[in-house]
Amino acid sequence: MSAQIESFFDADSSTFSYVVHAGPHSACAIIDPVLSYDPRSGRTSKVRADEIAAFVRTHQLQVQWLLETHAHADHLSAAPYLRAQLGGRIAIGEHICQVQKVFKTVFNLEPEFHLDGSQFDHLFSADECFQIGELKAQALHVPGHTPADMAFMIDGDTLFVGDTLFMPDVGTARCDFPGGNAHQLYRSITRLLAYPPATALYLCHDYPPAGRSERCRSSVGEQRAHNIHVRDGISEEAFVQMRETRDRGLPMPVLMMPAVQVNIRAGELPPAEANGVRYLKIPLDNL
Repeated sequence: MSAQIESFFDADSSTFSYVVHAGPHSACAIIDPVLSYDPRSGRTSKVRADEIAAFVRTHQLQVQWLLETHAHADHLSAAPYLRAQLGGRIAIGEHICQVQKVFKTVFNLEPEFHLDGSQFDHLFSADECFQIGELKAQALHVPGHTPADMAFMIDGDTLFVGDTLFMPDVGTARCDFPGGNAHQLYRSITRLLAYPPATALYLCHDYPPAGRSERCRSSVGEQRAHNIHVRDGISEEAFVQMRETRDRGLPMPVLMMPAVQVNIRAGELPPAEANGVRYLKIPLDNL
């Protein structure tokens, strides 16, 4: 059986989520699901997650995994909501513990917040192999954007690259978040682009320039020939200089503060306070 892929686009965060399966009635994985969040009102919405749930139910799929490529800074995860609706295990790379350690201090989280990744159902070790039903999969550790970034190889010819690469005319992910490293990102991308040219690359985001609609898919060959930041012939030193210079001029993502403190909890919202209301924290003059 070959992998079948359904993409879902959240325009507010420019995020692609995916359902990977082998046909009706098969096991599936949901990758990077979005919980919509309005920073003006503080309200969440499950509209995008419900689209995914409807697809899963229509095709009578059995959710085995809810895969996070990393602790996102641009959207909240809908993984706990979908797990409650559909089942499955929430999984991320084991280096999430490093990210938790940094941001527990940044947000001064409650003492009960553990730094061992136990909020997730499974922590992938580097290059760990696993199954999505009959589909073979591997979790690749690709740090650089954050220390915990993972890419997921499905059936040897399809890669979900998370926040490493964007479309060739957009380039690559930033590396200026805590624990980010442009040298590591270059090496991670080099590893991904060592796969055969026809290997499909499914992206977590697209920020299309004027005149182009959003796309979720590229290929190793396309990236090596045309990526504006990291195509063939661009050295690690040139990439790092470009990336660090560019990152210094980028604004912080609009949803970074709410997103990270939720996503290091595997998408669970902070515990309710005595009045029954949940609150997000915004540290002042800290980052």
